[in-house]
Amino acid sequence: MQAAIGASMQDISAFVAVAQTGGFTSAAERLGTNKSSVGKAVQRLERHLGTRLFQRTTRAVRLTEDGEVYLAAALAALGHLRDAEQSLAAHRAEPVGRVRVDMPTGFGHLVLPTLGRLRERHPRVTVEMATADRMSDPVAGGWDIVVRIGHLPPDSDMAVRKICDTKLALYAAPSYLAARGAIASIEDLQRHDTLLFRSYTGQVRGWSLLDDGARRELMPVPAMILGDGHALVEAAVLGFGVAQMLDRFVQPHVAAGRLVHVLPEADAPGPPAHALIPVGHRMTAKTRVVLDHIVETLRR
Repeated sequence: MQAAIGASMQDISAFVAVAQTGGFTSAAERLGTNKSSVGKAVQRLERHLGTRLFQRTTRAVRLTEDGEVYLAAALAALGHLRDAEQSLAAHRAEPVGRVRVDMPTGFGHLVLPTLGRLRERHPRVTVEMATADRMSDPVAGGWDIVVRIGHLPPDSDMAVRKICDTKLALYAAPSYLAARGAIASIEDLQRHDTLLFRSYTGQVRGWSLLDDGARRELMPVPAMILGDGHALVEAAVLGFGVAQMLDRFVQPHVAAGRLVHVLPEADAPGPPAHALIPVGHRMTAKTRVVLDHIVETLRR
């Protein structure tokens, strides 16, 4: 490749091999070539960049400051290329095998009824799914896909794909509202029974509402506290009180008339949902088709 276009992959690979092995001879052995070819490749790269990448002595070869900068960039670029090659290979491969998925209970109840369609499209893919409102270790648990709700801290051990945004909204059963009266304002909530959720950390979660466009935190006196997302939904459906839940969790119940969306103007932005893939797990065809199905289902 001409210098005007860019450095060749052969020259970059030779440079990386020298930097990682600490010498031209050892780099040549790694690449299956000779020392002279490696030396010429590094010289071409240095001419192209207009700087020296190595300090050479009779005893050692060390990276210059520019060499260290270029090595970091080269390793990142080569990593992206390897990922692209694996991705293309995975797209070509037939989806076959078991995919282990861990997700919150609410999402599990949305995804489970759709797995028949996935099975029809990919009959040789087996989904093993666990649902719970607790944080398992994605790597130690051996999961291929882990769905998490909330803002995620940077984690070098996980690849992250955003699935969807959510809203925090209030819901109650029609029977409850018929017995206790309509809710026209946030102040009206004070005379109603409320259902709260206790997270896996032990914290009871209050409500986050929008009041004239401003976010307002509210901790109502609960009639019931539940530590399971599915149980919270069921308690609301059974008419035990008003609950704040993620809109996507309860959409089927609203569509079926089992729940009523209360004070939609008070809906607040909820935490986003992400899919996490352990970096050490290659994105195989079987994992990709299951992940795409989950994203398609939860975004619908």
